[in-house]
Formats: sequence, C-alpha cells, structure tokens
Amino acid sequence: MRAKHSSTTLAGVVLALLAGFLTTTALSPPAAASPAAPSAPAAPSAAGTPTGPAAPAAPATPAAPGPTAVAADCAAQGAPGSDAAGRAITAACTQVAAGTWYTWGGGHGPAPGATYGSVDPSDPERSRNDPYRIGFDCSGLVRWAWSQAVGQDVVGQKDAAEIFGLPGQRLGTDTAALLPGDLVFWGRSWVHHVAIYLGAGKIVEARESDTHLMVSELASHTMSDYAGALRFAPGDPGTPPGGTTTHRTWSSGVNVRPAPSTAGTPVAVLPGPTTVRVSCQLHAQSVTAEGYTNDAWSYLPDYPGWISNIYIQGPAWLTDVPECKPRTVSRS
Repeated sequence: MRAKHSSTTLAGVVLALLAGFLTTTALSPPAAASPAAPSAPAAPSAAGTPTGPAAPAAPATPAAPGPTAVAADCAAQGAPGSDAAGRAITAACTQVAAGTWYTWGGGHGPAPGATYGSVDPSDPERSRNDPYRIGFDCSGLVRWAWSQAVGQDVVGQKDAAEIFGLPGQRLGTDTAALLPGDLVFWGRSWVHHVAIYLGAGKIVEARESDTHLMVSELASHTMSDYAGALRFAPGDPGTPPGGTTTHRTWSSGVNVRPAPSTAGTPVAVLPGPTTVRVSCQLHAQSVTAEGYTNDAWSYLPDYPGWISNIYIQGPAWLTDVPECKPRTVSRS
C-alpha cells in the first residue's frame, strides 16, 4: 500500500509542474525583436565622396537647335543671276548661321555692319528689346551682304523703298522670272520690305523684331502686296554721268516708252506704284491722262526708257531733275 501511494504522489507532482510550465509559457508575451544596429557610414572613396548606391541619372536635356540647323537651307537654290549676287547670298547666310537678331534700324551705321536697333514706333511692344540687341533690319542686311559681295558699300544708308530705286534690271511682279540673288520687295503703295531671293520659292531676310534672321517662303508674305524684284547691278555702266534722283510713280500699268512719246512698243510696264531713278527730263509730246495734261517726260536709265511726268508724284516739271541735254550724233 505504501509504494502505491508514493507513485501516485510523484505522478501528481509531475503533472502539477507540467501544468505550471504551460501556464507560464502561455501568459508570457513573445520577446520583441532587437532593433538592428545602425550600419557604419560608408568609407570615403579615393576622391573623398562617400560610396553608396549610384544616384539616378538626370534626364538628358534636348539640345536646342543650333544656328547651323536653322541655316541648313540657306543657300542659292540654282545658279544666281551674277557672281556678286551669289556672294551676297553667302554673306547673308553667314548671319543666319550666326543667329543674328533682327533689330529695327540695325545696319544703318556709318559703315555696313550689324548695330544696335531702336524701338519701332509702329510696334513698340515687339521691338522693346531692339535697342539692346545688335543686328540688322531688312535693308541693313541687304546693305551688308552686298558690301561683302563687292568689297565696298554700294547700297549706303538706304531704306527698302530707296533700294528699290537702285540700278539694275526691273523684273516686275512675275515671280517666275526670279533668279537667286534677286532683291524682292513688298509694299505696292509704299515699299517697306526687302529680302534676297534664294530660289525654289525661298528668301533670306531680316523679317521683324524679336526674331532672328531667317530663311522663309516667298509666299509667307502677302503676295497681293508684292511690289516686284530688282536684279541689282551696282556700278551699272548705264548710269548717266551727274547722277540721278529717286522718285515715286503712281497708278498701275504705266508704260515706259523707248522715246518721249506714246508711239512705239513699251520697253517696260510698271504694274503699280514704283520707286524709279530719273536722270533728266524734257518737253516733248503732250499727253492727257488721269485728268491731267502734261508735255514733260522723264528718262529712267534703269529700263532704259521714258515716262510721262503725269505718272510721277510731284509737280508737272520736277524741280530736282535737270533738263536733258541734246544728244550729239557722231557720223563716221
């Protein structure tokens, strides 16, 4: 009986201990994980910059189109009208390639070349930066390009309307007759813009404030305002001694005659108001037209031919034009 009692008591003790262990384990919260120790700073590289994950590469910035890209099409598209005209194109295109600004009044200094401009009274907002930019306006560019082409200032400080009156071949408004290097003009009532024709319907020009010199389509301008073209011929041997004065015609379809009369086939027709050079005038056939009667005729050396003074703005007898001297006929 004694041994049986001892076994029962031992078993109870074991069961009690086991129950206590299980209870203690169930009630004890799980041990929290220990925080990770901070990593040591990366050792400096040889250059003194801490090594570590590479920073993401900055996105590439697209390259702005350079002047050479803008000027890619700036070249004669075909054979120029003369070697000098080809050189004028090349000179103008170097300014496009350089990214030169348009500036109102630019290029009209004592010598050909880019200058600071002025505020254009007709467009003060767009031209507000012109006094701080060095560049050309339309006639200033033509002046500089031709000075480079022939080695001297053959245009001078003239505006577009005055350039229109320079010596050379008048091409009228037929754009099919244009050759690279011809000067093209806009402003039928008043010439206000000039550019250099490149061929294939393109021009190189100083167009307007707040833009760079550029290559444009001829037709990007208002062609109903196209005044015509001039195949410029500086030093034209046909220029009469003693010089000429510049005048403006009016009306449309005005005939330039081979003699100071209405007889004979016209040598040219002025499609609209045109700036012309007049070398002399004389009294000849009386003409009545447009409500006026006049017997004065003026000689236009650039055509060459005669026009009734009825179609020249100003008095019937032009006060700044000399009378033509009688021509002497040599006999052999």
